[in-house]
Amino acid sequence: MARILIVDDDVHILQLVTINLTKAGYNVIKAKDGTDALAKLKQQKCDLAVIDIMMPFMDGYALTKEIRKKYDMPIILLTAKNQIEDKEEGFKSGTDDYLVKPFEPKELLFRIQALLRRSDKQDDETIIRLGNTTINKNSYEVQIEQQTTLLPLKEFELLHYLASHPMQVFTRDQLIEQIWGLEYEGDERTVDVHIKRLRERFSKLTDDFQIKTVRGIGYLLEEKRL
Repeated sequence: MARILIVDDDVHILQLVTINLTKAGYNVIKAKDGTDALAKLKQQKCDLAVIDIMMPFMDGYALTKEIRKKYDMPIILLTAKNQIEDKEEGFKSGTDDYLVKPFEPKELLFRIQALLRRSDKQDDETIIRLGNTTINKNSYEVQIEQQTTLLPLKEFELLHYLASHPMQVFTRDQLIEQIWGLEYEGDERTVDVHIKRLRERFSKLTDDFQIKTVRGIGYLLEEKRL
């Protein structure tokens, strides 16, 4: 589960972003300014940082430069400014992306997901093992002990993605983006149908994992605890 550092002196922005990222399954570390952020990074590793530009003591540009000296992680800068000069300064300081306030939390989520995929911070192993179950992306096969199952492409991709992020909750929209792509024009019931098929296929074959419904949010894959 990815850990996201949020740095902003506006407590309302901190709260808004924290609520939405936590709901999406991320761990969130909050910092009120650049000095606080550097102290938090010394205490625990983070996978991505979302940083406001206009902060006291150390602005977002300076903080980005400091992070770049010591840590390898994607950075998104938040700002109320939308001038090309400000964006230029942001990218020169080392940011990976730039989001202008006010913004939709959903857009921030999409940008975080895209950067994490690009930086390989989210696990995308070719072969995933859950107990006696092996999910092999090379052959698109699922093997349970001695039995091998071939799945339709989208079912396999959905299972592989959920298994790559056990215990992380995904909304239907997030799964559509990951598996079907942003250009997909169908509705979110497609996800429900594919989840139902996966459950029907594997519920009687193995208890190594379960795909659970999180009411009001979406789905997660739970691995059997030994």
